[in-house]
Amino acid sequence: MTDRYERDLRGYGPTPPDAKWPGGAKIAVQIVVNYEEGGENNILHGDAASEAFLSEIVGAAAWPGQRHANMESIYEYGARAGFWRLHRLLGDLPVTVYGVATALARSPAQVAAMQASKWEIASHGLRWIEYKDFNPEDEAGDMVDAIALHTEVTGERPRGWYTGRSSENTIRLATEEGGFDYIADSYADDLPYWVELGGRHQLIVPYTLDANDMRFATPQGFNSGDQFERYLTDSFNCLYAEGAAGMPKMMSIGLHCRLAGRPGRIMALKRFLDHARGHDGVWFATRAEIAAHWAETHPPQPRRRPSEMSRDEFVTAFGGIFEHSPWVAEAAHALELGPAHDDAVGLASAMARGFRRETDEARRAVLKAHPDLAGKLAAAKRLTEESTSEQASAGLDALTDAERARFTELNDAYQAKHGFPFIIAVRDHDKAGILDAFERRVGNDSAAEFREACRQVERIAELRLREKLG
Repeated sequence: MTDRYERDLRGYGPTPPDAKWPGGAKIAVQIVVNYEEGGENNILHGDAASEAFLSEIVGAAAWPGQRHANMESIYEYGARAGFWRLHRLLGDLPVTVYGVATALARSPAQVAAMQASKWEIASHGLRWIEYKDFNPEDEAGDMVDAIALHTEVTGERPRGWYTGRSSENTIRLATEEGGFDYIADSYADDLPYWVELGGRHQLIVPYTLDANDMRFATPQGFNSGDQFERYLTDSFNCLYAEGAAGMPKMMSIGLHCRLAGRPGRIMALKRFLDHARGHDGVWFATRAEIAAHWAETHPPQPRRRPSEMSRDEFVTAFGGIFEHSPWVAEAAHALELGPAHDDAVGLASAMARGFRRETDEARRAVLKAHPDLAGKLAAAKRLTEESTSEQASAGLDALTDAERARFTELNDAYQAKHGFPFIIAVRDHDKAGILDAFERRVGNDSAAEFREACRQVERIAELRLREKLG
């Protein structure tokens, strides 16, 4: 296998699937309350330094070997006051809690309130710390411990996972753990999507860092509640309009007890919720509910992806896309392929690149491999299956005697002048349009016609791949 690019930069492309939200909802609104207070970096927790992330002290630095009294009290505000303010506002709504296991264990009253409101409590890891430098074994060990402690504290195993301060291994490790209905350590889409890792299909329900109160604690973030409200409202209005146009999406909102739980910010959240509730077709849901809906409505569709095929598999599958020229498929397979090349558009691009990088002589041989339109090979039924179908689609298999004679005359004149057959993507034209192009192009100079014939060969390949791959 040559180099493969594992990132998926295409996703659902220009036509995302219809989410089919319950009741025909135009948008799914998903609110997350991050409960991290008591799980942050602190030498009392065995950490090497104090916390420095997501507080009123923008740009704070960790204090090695020392407690940071101001930072600790800011986090304590989230547990003591901010949580309860958010709970009073959101208690009647479906909410997902990202609960750090050690923080939940230190806050039994808050956990009881979450459960009384029937909020989903997903796992936010064992501790609210940075995992980018952890080796996979230690990160996996913390994941196991987080699940165990979460289960002790809440009485139920978490069905959702979000590390947040994650490593490159987090999604793989959570998938391999095997017990999560969804993982949220992604910001890659407005809809859930499936990934396949280690032979297992895992649902990703992506989260957000933009419609998130964390931006009150970052440079160039929100400076006032009005900015937060405006951003949430604009996000909602955009996604609601897309849903009304037939492309429903999911809106994630991220909240933190010590940030949005402040009195100067929570009124902005209330005004946004009033705005959202004033629209019909809004589904407020937990992430677990969204995951269950997606798994039932849009289950994974296993298929052999072209970018994952061996060279021999790839050439067997696609060696005939360029007429009698399997070398084009070989050249495409040698490129850096990835998920973006696993559909017709992406694979056509890769094969066109393989074709274009060869010499004019090699590309001319591909042109010469094409049959004449309505020529002797067609009459003798010796065309490839693809060419037979394409010529039939434009009615070239049912010509009058006069039409056949004119095609023969044009084929002979074109070959004599340019040295290769006239090539056109017949599925883009009807019979009259093909004849018109033939009459016009036979008079072109050969250099221009070579370039045009190559473009038509690439277009034929794309159309063949669309038919083959959907």
